[in-house]
Amino acid sequence: MAIKAHLDEILRARGMTSKELCALVGITEANLSILRSGKAKGIRFATINRICYFLQCDVGDILKFDGNLEEENEDE
Repeated sequence: MAIKAHLDEILRARGMTSKELCALVGITEANLSILRSGKAKGIRFATINRICYFLQCDVGDILKFDGNLEEENEDE
């Protein structure tokens, strides 16, 4: 995946569990797990906004581009 989520590092730095973040953001633990694992195909801006607000971070702190072009029809 060309875009990687770095939520684990930010959660650790903030002393917050993924369960706590889910409750604040209003998403399921399963959906956050998909995002954290890099298997998410998309995420709503509203969700990113809430994650950044509650973690007091910038989008670039949690989502990183690895420099590679990912084709939409790539198989896993």
